[in-house]
Amino acid sequence: MESIAVWVKIDGERVADALQETCEKLDSAQGEVALDFSSVIRINPAALRELVALGDRADEKAVKVVLRGVNMGRDHPSLLNP
Repeated sequence: MESIAVWVKIDGERVADALQETCEKLDSAQGEVALDFSSVIRINPAALRELVALGDRADEKAVKVVLRGVNMGRDHPSLLNP
């Protein structure tokens, strides 16, 4: 059986909401959910809690979560002039 990935573009202005909505979609996901974080500059504590909840729920459902477009560097233009 071929797995079908669900692709979700995370809006940088509403990260926590988008992650919560994605968590609710896990029931229909088969195998993999890909999250595109390319428009996200920072993750606040609420978004981090939702990301952990998403990971826990995905683990329960045996769904793989893939993060794309994640910038871990400190050289992002928005961080140079806080």
